[in-house]
Amino acid sequence: MSSSPNVFTATSFFSLAGVLGLYVAARAASKVLLPKNAPWINRFTFIWLAFDGMTHLTFEGSFLYLSTFGRTVNSSVGPLAQMWREYAAADFRWGTADPTVVSLEILTVLGAGPMCFYILKQLVNDDPARHYWIIVLSTAELYGGWMTFCPEWVSGSTNLDTSNALFLWVYLVVRRLWVVIPVGLMVDSYGHIATSLRTAQAAAKAKKA
Repeated sequence: MSSSPNVFTATSFFSLAGVLGLYVAARAASKVLLPKNAPWINRFTFIWLAFDGMTHLTFEGSFLYLSTFGRTVNSSVGPLAQMWREYAAADFRWGTADPTVVSLEILTVLGAGPMCFYILKQLVNDDPARHYWIIVLSTAELYGGWMTFCPEWVSGSTNLDTSNALFLWVYLVVRRLWVVIPVGLMVDSYGHIATSLRTAQAAAKAKKA
């Protein structure tokens, strides 16, 4: 598979600048909405979920719009279509409205996106129930990542172009953050839930004794 002659384009620059803008907005929101003495894990979780939710609803939301009701990224016009064609140069499925990809993005945009902001609300209110929803969200993110890339692995990655550093490390490998970070959040939330249940169990046993 041959890559585009112009590897890093103006579209690449503005797309990556948009991603950076979401991160800056997420970090700014954490400073406004969380107390200054918030634990680092709460601040990290807030920034990630805010970034994650905005990514789902904006970038991936635009992909969903461009890939449903007969539309495809490759046949659409406009800056958002151009941005997704840039990504589709690395993973061709995004340009052709691949049914598996679109199905996963429906769940991601309509389910995971709003769930991120619901958990953010719980985090701001210091509601411990957020740990259950973090595990639900993280499980969904991991499933989405698996079903996005596993079909490619078992078919020999016929739709992927890894011929240059931008496609491989930025457009494809960086997506592994949606594996590494959800796993870390699941481990943290499991610790909170398990500790609470064991404490409640111990208290119940002590009360019966």
